[in-house]
Amino acid sequence: MALLYVVGILHFVVPELYVQIVPPVLPAPLALVYLSGVAEVGVGLGLLVPQTRSYAAWATIALLVAIFPANIYMAVSMVTIDGTGGGQPSALVRWARLPLQGVLILWAYWYTD
Repeated sequence: MALLYVVGILHFVVPELYVQIVPPVLPAPLALVYLSGVAEVGVGLGLLVPQTRSYAAWATIALLVAIFPANIYMAVSMVTIDGTGGGQPSALVRWARLPLQGVLILWAYWYTD
């Protein structure tokens, strides 16, 4: 599970991909992308350390709740993501991300002790 979040480093490598799915009602999209990247890498690293695993799992749950509006925006607005090189996610993939958040939350909860 930790590797899933340490990949948050991509927020710093290709931030423009993530900026595109920040709902327009939120301020400072680039800053939010960087902040979520720091949070993802942080929880990923925290999950690797037994002494911090439970705290990191709770932080992961909070992070997943915080980024949920971006997934809703991406699904509802059918946001075109420029720069992916691999085409656009299908409507099925966009909508499947929503219940996947619940699965990820349950997975993180499993590590809360």
